[in-house]
Amino acid sequence: MKLVRYLIDNRIECGVLEGQTLSAISGSLFDPVNKTGTAVSLCDAKILAPVIPGKIICIGLNYKDHIKETHSAVPDSPVVFLKPSTATISTGDAIEYPEQSNRVDYEGELAIVIGKRACKVKRENYKDYLLGYTCANDVTARDLQPANGQWTIAKGFDTFFPIGPCIETEFDDQAAAIKTSLNGKIVQNSNIRELLFDPGFLVEFISHVMTLEPGDIISTGTPSGIGGMDIGDTVSVDIEGIGTLINVVKA
Repeated sequence: MKLVRYLIDNRIECGVLEGQTLSAISGSLFDPVNKTGTAVSLCDAKILAPVIPGKIICIGLNYKDHIKETHSAVPDSPVVFLKPSTATISTGDAIEYPEQSNRVDYEGELAIVIGKRACKVKRENYKDYLLGYTCANDVTARDLQPANGQWTIAKGFDTFFPIGPCIETEFDDQAAAIKTSLNGKIVQNSNIRELLFDPGFLVEFISHVMTLEPGDIISTGTPSGIGGMDIGDTVSVDIEGIGTLINVVKA
């Protein structure tokens, strides 16, 4: 089931995406799904970011091919950093190229969306705490990212975390193709089976450090093929079984 937030007639609704139709539901995405009977065409609404996360927990160096291309050592435990919630935008919104940077990169990723409060979760039970999965782009000002130390500035600009277009509640998080395209050309092409630390491990590991709240996101890392974007470019992240996240880059 594909859950969405959307804007229609100047009001925000939650619903289920069924082909080209948005079927409204009562309550929030975290409530049991109860369709109201109201439906609109997808082309008549603006899709919003499916959630506004309280925390965005990102994982670095989590694909073996990406570790190799960055000449990094294989980590013994997840490399964890945070993005501010103000970085969040939706599919169709513009990524703003900051004047402080001369190199802004795409990083297509699978994102885990937390569905209920999770503290010290056991790996075998991690799916009980999930709402589902979505596509993400961990946009990075590469020239502002130090070789050592924290990455907050490089990854924390407004608009640097596009997510969407939906939250897929029924998703095979062990094997699905993930691709990033730049102006229609595929630049990242991998499969989530190549994750060094899989979603179950990440939920257990992170929830033993910090309590996860509904709407929080864990972005699981990017495969090889990272590269720069220019003003006017269109970047898309496509994950098999979820959908395609599309954004343009503007000044």
